[in-house]
Parts: sequence; C-alpha cells; structure tokens
Amino acid sequence: MTRFKNHLGEPPLIAILRGIQPKDVIAVGDALYEAGFRIIEIPLNSPRPLQSIQSLAEAFGDRALIGAGTVMAPDDVDRIAAAGGRLVVMPHSNPEIIRQTKTRGLFSLPGVATPTEAFAALGHGADGLKMFPGETLPPTAVKAWRAVLPPECALFPVGGITPDNMADYFFAGATGFGLGSSLYQPNLSATQVGERAARIIANWKVIVG
Repeated sequence: MTRFKNHLGEPPLIAILRGIQPKDVIAVGDALYEAGFRIIEIPLNSPRPLQSIQSLAEAFGDRALIGAGTVMAPDDVDRIAAAGGRLVVMPHSNPEIIRQTKTRGLFSLPGVATPTEAFAALGHGADGLKMFPGETLPPTAVKAWRAVLPPECALFPVGGITPDNMADYFFAGATGFGLGSSLYQPNLSATQVGERAARIIANWKVIVG
C-alpha cells in the first residue's frame, strides 16, 4: 500500500476516460498532464482500451500512473500488464482479480460499497479502495468508514464526484477521487478536457490549502 501511495503524488485524482478512442488518447492525456493529473484510467468497455493504455504508457512512462478500469476477469490483468498498465480498477471486489493483480506486480483498486467488502478487499491485498457508487455513499459514510479502517488506507469515492462536492468528501476523510463524466466525455475536445481538468485541479488546491 505504501508503494501505491507514493505514486499518488499531488493531486490524488484519477482521470477516468470512459469511451475514449485510441486516436484521441494522447492529445487528451497531454491535456490532463499539463493541467496536473498524474493518474489516468481507461475503462475496458471503451473502444480498443488496451491500445489506448499502451499508447499512454509509452508516452508517459513513469511520469504518470496509467491503468484500466471496469476490470471484470483475472485474465484481463495479464492483458493490462502486457499493455504497460500498472493500475487495475474494478467496479466490484473480486478476490481472484486482486490476487492476479498483485501477482503481476500491479496496483489494485477494487470497488466496495460496504465496510464488510472494504475489509475483505484489504485482506486480499488491495492497495486502496474505490468507494462505488459515490452517489449512494455520502460524506457521512466516508467519515464512518474512516473511523474503523486502517489509517493508511486510501479511499477514493467514484461516481457522482464533481468540483462542487469534493470538499465535503475530502474533509470527511477521502484520500482522493475518480472523476469521470464531470471531467471527460467522448464529445469533448482535448482543449475542453484540459479546461475542465484545470478547473478541477484549481478547486483541489483550494480544498487542500
């Protein structure tokens, strides 16, 4: 978990590029990086996701943490690793996927919706937890989880996170966030994504002081 937190840097915000086309990924990735994002997730239900992951991994190397989201099977982990991805994000918590992720030396961020799921995922080796869906897990839930989870546990609410509600979650104990449609949509240009990213980063800096 310590190695994973070393990669979070500043800010610990995950850009979720659901639906992105491989032809657009470098321009969008550059815009995100310029704005300050250092973690980029390509959901596997996007067009040719492994191609996009490989392109980003080759372009950014160690400068950014590139990974996959919506990972549903252990075999996906091998393909992600072969493409150069280093982060495996799930909408659920599958022990087999977590174990395969750690076997391949990648970082695991499973989706959990209850404290029981959270402790089970950590027990299987998860590096952090994706609190999903965020719309059903308000800041009061983050505060309650934070009171019982290991203090070093990284919590990332995902789903419904916007610049308007980030502060409430952060002060309740969230480590960082996954940002999807509030940051990226397939109809947006790289310039527009960069503008959104810059506003989010600026808001984050205000929150953390």
